Amino acid sequence: MQVEDFRRLLALGDHEQITDAAVALRMSQPSLSRLLARVEDELGTRLFERDAKGVHPNPYGTLVLAGARDIVERYDRLRRDLADLLDPEAGTVRLAFLDSMAASLVPRVLRDFRQEAPRVHVALRQASGHEIMRDLESGSAELLITWPRPSGGHGWLPLQRQRLVLVVPAGHRLAGRRRIKLDEIATEDVVTVPTGFGFRSLVDELFAAAGVAPRISFESGDLATVEGIVGAGLGVALLPDQLAGTSNTVGIPVAAPGAERTVGLTWRTDRVLPPPAARFLAFARNLTPYD
Repeated sequence: MQVEDFRRLLALGDHEQITDAAVALRMSQPSLSRLLARVEDELGTRLFERDAKGVHPNPYGTLVLAGARDIVERYDRLRRDLADLLDPEAGTVRLAFLDSMAASLVPRVLRDFRQEAPRVHVALRQASGHEIMRDLESGSAELLITWPRPSGGHGWLPLQRQRLVLVVPAGHRLAGRRRIKLDEIATEDVVTVPTGFGFRSLVDELFAAAGVAPRISFESGDLATVEGIVGAGLGVALLPDQLAGTSNTVGIPVAAPGAERTVGLTWRTDRVLPPPAARFLAFARNLTPYD
């Protein structure tokens, strides 16, 4: 049975006349009679009693009509909700992003998008790079703000170039420096993210290029937490410059090639983006990269 079959049964139950119901449904009386016969045959019981005054639901028909009304109402609500989600001017974008973007880049992007598309809802999820990539592959997210750039099969739009700086407590002996080399902090306790994170790979490469084996004191999967630990005087850290200064810390430019990362927007190119997500991507293409 199709949803429209249930809708026609409801019209028949409301009018209790095949002729009147057929007129309301804009179909012929024989077609409606055949529909009723088919439905009763499929369900294995008579649903309406016929007499000279028309057709009237029996107890089985009353039960079926109640269920039909629920199905039709749910289906109509589903269609409305889906239309709302797919509306490029009032639907929903599912955006996931790195934890480290939560306090800096993402709020700025959302502010600018809200100005352009105020009725579009953005459903947010923040997590590690591995987790949000799983979201993208599974379809639970349509767009990611992430780093590094994913391999083939993904679109990429740069949003922000982030310099890495050495973050130290405000009262640290190096806090007044205008520039620093990594071999100058060989004896410092270093706070960073755990092995396996993309950002940790970048940090390890920079220290290795400087000939330094860092003395790791604390590890956290959240860069904002890393900055907070540094602010508490428990070490120094290499972090994007946007995070420096949040917790009574100072950021010092690092004299090291490759001490930067480019954060961007990515999506799967083998899937068609829903209209709201496509609307967000079109907005992002017109952005000037953030500083």
